[in-house]
Amino acid sequence: MGFSASQPDGRNDSLQSAVSPDGNPSLETQYRVPARCGVAVKVAQGQTIEVQNTHGTQVCDFWAFCADDIREFLSMAHTRTSLESIFPKTGDRIVSNIRRPMFEITQDTSPGVHDTLMSCCDSNRYRILGCEGYHDNCTDNLRMAMMAIGLEAPSIPDPFNLWMNIPVAKDGATAFEPTVSKPADYIRMKALCDVIAVMSACPQDMNPINGIGCDPTEVHFRVIG
Repeated sequence: MGFSASQPDGRNDSLQSAVSPDGNPSLETQYRVPARCGVAVKVAQGQTIEVQNTHGTQVCDFWAFCADDIREFLSMAHTRTSLESIFPKTGDRIVSNIRRPMFEITQDTSPGVHDTLMSCCDSNRYRILGCEGYHDNCTDNLRMAMMAIGLEAPSIPDPFNLWMNIPVAKDGATAFEPTVSKPADYIRMKALCDVIAVMSACPQDMNPINGIGCDPTEVHFRVIG
């Protein structure tokens, strides 16, 4: 059976969580990304998206696709090259797979610990971890969030993992640790082109990235004009 970037392996409430049928938000309105689910929203050039870690313990996988051609997407590999760093910070511009700046990080109230290295979780990830049967995952949340606004994911890029704490040791070893953010911490990113942003409240409950209790929860966001 061939791989499809756009078709999910299962279903959850991501299909019913869209901000509107076409993804256009009401400005300044706070929207919820339900626990274990994903939501897509359109952000126009010059607008700012604010993503809030509502309870302080939740990782949010964040993607963005250029509205005029969704084959162009926010790329962590190109961003690391552009910044010469694995840690984007306030004032940095994060870029697409053709190196076009897509966002400028304008504010971050958290300690700034985010991840640009790890891929999003998927069905195979949970099978490897020992899960039997279907497990919600960020890959499917991306697919369903796009479907909910009438689009198909053209690919599964590596996400900007907001608040995900992945320490890197001197020998290159990595670890999955709880977030170091606090409730209501937020990051603001100004769109430098028209984009479709997608957020997944990561459903990982088999390691402690979503808190030592391994309990995924909601996040919130709003688009500021």
